[in-house]
Amino acid sequence: MIANVPEYSFYAMGGVIGVLVVSTIIQFLLPLKNPDKDYSELRQRITSWWWIIGLLFVFLAVGGTAAIVFFAFISFLALKEFISIVPTRQADRNVVFWAYLSIPFQYYWVAIGWYGMFIIFIPVYMFLLFPMRMVLKGETEGFIKAAGILHWSVMLTVFSVSHVAYLLVLPVNNELAGGVGLVLFLLFMTQFNDVSQYVWGKLFGKHKIIPKVSPNKTWEGFLGGLLTITLVAGFVAPYLTPLTQFQGLIAGILISISGFFGDVVISSVKRDLHIKDSGNLLPGHGGILDRMDSLIYTSPLFFHYIYYLHF
Repeated sequence: MIANVPEYSFYAMGGVIGVLVVSTIIQFLLPLKNPDKDYSELRQRITSWWWIIGLLFVFLAVGGTAAIVFFAFISFLALKEFISIVPTRQADRNVVFWAYLSIPFQYYWVAIGWYGMFIIFIPVYMFLLFPMRMVLKGETEGFIKAAGILHWSVMLTVFSVSHVAYLLVLPVNNELAGGVGLVLFLLFMTQFNDVSQYVWGKLFGKHKIIPKVSPNKTWEGFLGGLLTITLVAGFVAPYLTPLTQFQGLIAGILISISGFFGDVVISSVKRDLHIKDSGNLLPGHGGILDRMDSLIYTSPLFFHYIYYLHF
């Protein structure tokens, strides 16, 4: 047993490692059965998952400040990637610096558990600071678009993601899982929702939801994923969170629906920019935003659901 990981969270980690081991074995067996088929993308995806899960578990095991710094670094990578794909003005380079500077401040509020500042720092103070700093340059061409892009980028990649880190410092009424259990529940329900909607869509998908945004999204995939995640969340929630089974069912519905919208919102961004992936940081997955799109929506909503019920 790892000292900083409560019992149920430790078992959950073991379960995830087990799934990765089975996936890796299948990856090696598939080419033997179908030697003419290319499985290189699958290998890349599984390898990337080993790195992602490995790093996540190491920092969660270390706990405390190290885990919060890890999520701050994720926000930095996500913001850097977002800024690299959206149009920004040359005159706003100094404002972009302040966008990056918001990361250590936001995660400092997380580390000290200052909820009041955590919840208003970016939506209020950064919202006001960015245009104030921009107006001093005297460049009015494209002002509204630039201000909107910068603030929205920080809201997506810093404010939303920082809710995951704040789960670690909540005084959770579940000693067998702790804050780590909340993080594991959120992250893996979010990712399992993506997989479930994809699988149900591949098996039964016929009726497209938003074909202009995401042609592969179908009602069958969405509803199948919704039902799957709701049932799984209801079963798992009492072990990893302070939620009852019924409250876990509601959390599953919340995560499934919001995860879908996070996915299609980032898809809309990429279609607007005429790009397939947000980056190439994660082989087989694309960029970090491609992997975090659902989490951008699920993390603040799940956090405030927990906060409303138990704090």
